[in-house]
Amino acid sequence: MTKQLGMHDSPSSRRPLRWPQPLAGSSERIWYGGDYSPEQWPEDVWDEDVALMKQAGVNLVSVAIFSWAKIQTTEDTWDFDWLDRIVNKLGEAGIAVDLASATASPPLWLTQKHPEVLWRDERGDICWPGGRQHWRPTSPIFREYALALCRKMAEHFRSNPYVVAWHVGNEYGCHNRFDYSDDAMHAFQEWCKFRYDNIQAVNEAWGTSFWSQQMSDFSEIIPPRFIGEGNFMNPGKLLDFKRFSSDALKEFFIAERDALASITPNRPLTTNFMVSATGFALNYDDWGSEVDFVANDHYYLPGEAHLDELAYSASLVDGIARRRPWFLMEHSTGAVNWRPVNYANESGQLISDSLAHLAFGSNAICYFQWRQSRSGAEKFHTAMLPHAGRDTQIFRDVCELGKDLQLLSESGLTDTILHKSEVAVVFDYESEWASEHTATPTQRVRHWSEPLDWFRALLDNAVTADMVPIAADWESYRTVVLPCVYLLDERNTQRVHDYVEAGGKLVVTYYTGISDANDRVWLGGYPASISDVVGVSSEEFVPLGADHEGTLEHLDLSNGTVAQDLAERIARTADSTQILATYQAPEWTGMNEVPAITVHPYGSGKAAYVGCRLGRRGIAKSLPALFEAMDLDLGQLGAGAPRIAEGDAAKVLRVERINQETGQCFDFVFNRSHESATVPIDGKLLLLSRAAAANESAHAENDVNAASRSNAVPRSNTVSRANDMSLIQQSVTQDAVAQLAVPRSKVPQSVVLQPNGVAVSTVN
Repeated sequence: MTKQLGMHDSPSSRRPLRWPQPLAGSSERIWYGGDYSPEQWPEDVWDEDVALMKQAGVNLVSVAIFSWAKIQTTEDTWDFDWLDRIVNKLGEAGIAVDLASATASPPLWLTQKHPEVLWRDERGDICWPGGRQHWRPTSPIFREYALALCRKMAEHFRSNPYVVAWHVGNEYGCHNRFDYSDDAMHAFQEWCKFRYDNIQAVNEAWGTSFWSQQMSDFSEIIPPRFIGEGNFMNPGKLLDFKRFSSDALKEFFIAERDALASITPNRPLTTNFMVSATGFALNYDDWGSEVDFVANDHYYLPGEAHLDELAYSASLVDGIARRRPWFLMEHSTGAVNWRPVNYANESGQLISDSLAHLAFGSNAICYFQWRQSRSGAEKFHTAMLPHAGRDTQIFRDVCELGKDLQLLSESGLTDTILHKSEVAVVFDYESEWASEHTATPTQRVRHWSEPLDWFRALLDNAVTADMVPIAADWESYRTVVLPCVYLLDERNTQRVHDYVEAGGKLVVTYYTGISDANDRVWLGGYPASISDVVGVSSEEFVPLGADHEGTLEHLDLSNGTVAQDLAERIARTADSTQILATYQAPEWTGMNEVPAITVHPYGSGKAAYVGCRLGRRGIAKSLPALFEAMDLDLGQLGAGAPRIAEGDAAKVLRVERINQETGQCFDFVFNRSHESATVPIDGKLLLLSRAAAANESAHAENDVNAASRSNAVPRSNTVSRANDMSLIQQSVTQDAVAQLAVPRSKVPQSVVLQPNGVAVSTVN
């Protein structure tokens, strides 16, 4: 297990990139496909599946993820015949297989014989079979069975040429993140012993002198089991249990990985993370060092934030991958099944969302799943081939996307990586875990939402930031935002000092640097460990809310913005600190004229402090003056921002991928609004989806509107006249692209994007 967490890592601390290679006789291209469950269907369906996969351009599927009971039917009976047939059928058709270890959920015969492998909740209740992931990662019995399955799978398929990667487990921790069993207790004790060496170090880290919680032996450590309604768990202990739980699952993954690798050493291995704005069950940045290539499952957030949240999450995955290619293992073609209300996709969203993941560094676009299940808990989760069959808009869009990915592959996209932004927004899994505690200044503030607000506010100012894990190299960025990074250990505290002193431009928000790595508060006024850098010191938090009549619900700022949920009472400012905004409040509040936004020079750089929660719109409104005070030009920080009309700049998400050897650049432009947006395009136009090239003719607007109505037009009819680019509708064909890819001087000056519209161009 990892003794020190949250350290600034180096490339040598991560496994070398090993990417799934194409089948013999095939050229490298973007992987495209999804989860496939042939065991749910009679074999006479398999041939139809393979034929339709070929029609859609599918070149990879993940197989056997939940097939343990089908493969090992009893403890002593193994059945690989059906799996052999489908793997070979797929491979012979040119469709590669990402083969699962099949360990995600144990069969009933195993849990009936060994109920002690089932995990227990904080009250000691057993999680019985009936769903999935009903196993505990610390069970030696379960590990024995799971690794035996891994070895059987590896031995059986070690020479199969159609298996290009191992899909180890599945969504670790989705349902079994926490286990409070005796197995977990003993493992937690060992974890603490490894991390702290002696019990007095644990006492110091957890502050056990409070409430008489001192321990004299590691055997006295128990998981944070149920302590009664309304009581409060020791924060240091709870934080360490979350660390331990992530590590316990990671150790189980490593055991599976190594069992497979010992038999098939040349086959790359990964597992699917669940990175999203609200997905932080495990420390995925820490896990990222243990896979051969990073893979992620992402399901969009319904509503107006869906593209922004997708971009935020995809950027964070790219940060976890350390700017190397990553694999989108799952997303959805439409509605999911697990929300209270499972909203359908908007028109054009299937293609737009997929291309957005691609823009942020993914070299694979896969879905859950290929064929929509007829029964079971996920039967209403949409798929590439829905219940209604092939004559559907979903399947037509799936086929369109397959051709788009083929074109982008042939154009060289797989040789590029995400172009580095000038701005980094830092995310920290452990700060999120610490901020989740139930005894905090306000339950309305946690770490996760502030990075998303800053990412979106920067987009509103035409700046596409990079999401960067705290352990990664954020010092190489011109500008860095530390948003509610609640925990700052000594190493990261020093990194902050060194970065600004060397000339970096740092933005720090409220609720940052409150505690050290063990959630012990830094003393001397918030944020005590870096108060000399930011030039301010707060003496108390001022929570805001309307829970009681007469309480302070919000605070107005002098720059026209409004603070919600939490502010800090800044009591001291350095003589050199510039105050950009103050609170305008009644005298009885004690907040009138208190500094709210400041900038302070430190060394060769500058550090801004935003002492309250402004929300996305308040941040966006404050950014121009804030960055100006820090000697930063927003227009220069945003990729292509100066070239977009002022009225449309906030509607557009622009992302670039670049070939570091040749300099070839792919420019992706997305409409993030529900209104049309006009965007200038450089270079050679490759793809348009729900978009049309603007020209001087009066009929251009009518053609764009027609395009938005004609989303189901077959690809062969998407370009009526190849030389009249105002008639581009859903997506251009390869033949049409060849005619559109003319020298820059002849390329249209702008493109009109409809809602969920996308344009992709390339510049050599």
